[in-house]
Amino acid sequence: MEFRVLGPVEAWRGGERVALSGSKMHTVLATMLLAQERVVSDSRLSALLWGWEPPATASAQIYTYMSRLRKQLGAEVEIVRRPPGYVLRAPGSVTDLVEFRRLERDGRRALAERRFEEAADLLREALGQWRGAALANVTEHMLDAEPAPLDEERMLALESRIEADLELGRHEQVMAELTALVAEFPVRERLRAQLMTALYRCGRQADALHTYYEGRKVLADQLGIDPGEALGSTYQAVLGGELGLGPRRGAQPGVRPVPSMLPATDGELVGRERELEALRGRLGHGGGAPRRILVTGMAGLGKTALAVRAAAESGGLFPDGLLFAELCGLDGAPRAPRAVLAQLLRALGESDHALPAGDLDELVRLYRARTAERRLLLVLDNVSGDRQLTPLLPAGDSAVLITSRSRLARVPGGDTLALPLLDDGAALELLAARAGRQRLVDDPDAADDLVAYCGGLPLALSIAGARLAARPHWTAARLAARLADPAARLAELSFGDLDLSRVLRSSVEPLPPAVHDVLAGLADPYLGDEPFCARRAGERLGLTEDAAENALEALVDTALLDLSGLDDLGRPLYRCHELVRLLAATLDSSDLPSVGAGR
Repeated sequence: MEFRVLGPVEAWRGGERVALSGSKMHTVLATMLLAQERVVSDSRLSALLWGWEPPATASAQIYTYMSRLRKQLGAEVEIVRRPPGYVLRAPGSVTDLVEFRRLERDGRRALAERRFEEAADLLREALGQWRGAALANVTEHMLDAEPAPLDEERMLALESRIEADLELGRHEQVMAELTALVAEFPVRERLRAQLMTALYRCGRQADALHTYYEGRKVLADQLGIDPGEALGSTYQAVLGGELGLGPRRGAQPGVRPVPSMLPATDGELVGRERELEALRGRLGHGGGAPRRILVTGMAGLGKTALAVRAAAESGGLFPDGLLFAELCGLDGAPRAPRAVLAQLLRALGESDHALPAGDLDELVRLYRARTAERRLLLVLDNVSGDRQLTPLLPAGDSAVLITSRSRLARVPGGDTLALPLLDDGAALELLAARAGRQRLVDDPDAADDLVAYCGGLPLALSIAGARLAARPHWTAARLAARLADPAARLAELSFGDLDLSRVLRSSVEPLPPAVHDVLAGLADPYLGDEPFCARRAGERLGLTEDAAENALEALVDTALLDLSGLDDLGRPLYRCHELVRLLAATLDSSDLPSVGAGR
């Protein structure tokens, strides 16, 4: 006997199809076959045949269906009563679902063992068992319950077969298939990542990036989520030029890839000439000691832009490549070191199949081995802390350029660059570079007001400039008037994907409740714009001096507060940036992290 469920439900004997009439008979047979010699209860059968409203004669009708099946399937098939239901046994029979699962399992094993040709053949044969939509002729109640898991098995097999084809260099052959599949299943991230890979290998890098941006929007609109690791790492690989077929296909033995993962620089770097020169000098000074350089400061200061520019201009000192990794996900949460290590190892020439599965220590050992004899420059952007940083430090004579809002114990003070706010002259230059110089020359008073409202913060200046550039009918005075109201200023400093309030809030979210409350209290007009000591803050907030100082130091550590020298008694003085004070005024209990939360 041969049974088929991957399409219309059918039974075949000796090359001829067994006549089964009606959706209910096909439902009974399909249910028994899917159970794979396990007992199917009467209640289960009743639900699949009639849903929530079975007839009073349901048990009798089920008995009748079983009698008909026994007669039509013949002696080769045994259907017996086993309370609370029935079981079907058919020794020596063949079922397309069983064959599909066997071939799919063998294909995945071959894929894991890098036997790509065999994997592609096995998975293609497995998919050949399908003749259309599974269970196509059963009741609507069974269609509501059963096909989804089978369809998911089919899609996983299809994705594995495409992976094998891509490993074999068949990107041109699978392009049309992948394009159609992504259109049909827009939220399947693995398929979209595979299409990006195929597009990239066909010389269509821009289309690969467009496919990612489209997927990010679809995931946000339909599911309210950001891209996961598979899609995000493929995006980074496209930017870093890592999606070639690798050394196993046509490369000379022993030739190692030279990655170049730095993102594109964003125009002119204004007002950071001295800091840029300092970073280039430190990167060029080897001396045998590990080069770990930290650029730190509050959100929106342009740490990433500075680090990327310094790395790009120092690339000639690192012949084995430039690596870049974003340590913060699109949702603001720190990325796991395991995921970042896998991304970096792929850039260094390792295939996914060579990466230790789920073992951070093994990944670290492999990473240190691959970096030990290379001169690399690694840029780690937006590091959350030492615990995240430590596994990512390379071995050998490589340099690491780190950006973080926090100071890190793994980086000595002499190698820490605390990025300052821009002075008024540099701030005006940055605003002119973004908005156009003539509009500011035409109204210098309004230009000065814009600089003052942005408080020397490059992100705020860039947003203000972008808004003016996008609205040629606006004058500088009109935007300055919109920013003049402190209650509306943060909302006005938003344009496109740039949102100052969101960026600043990403520093607030990890705070413990006690520190969060102190930050909210900094909006108190009593504290004002002048530097203040912990005692003064404690008196106003109802805290002891020690408790206030601990909270204020925690805010300094997260770059939400600045140290501003010492008072006459030698006590530290603190100053809160005006834009942070405006944010503090918007904080309430809904912004508190949930119990047990934290990053």
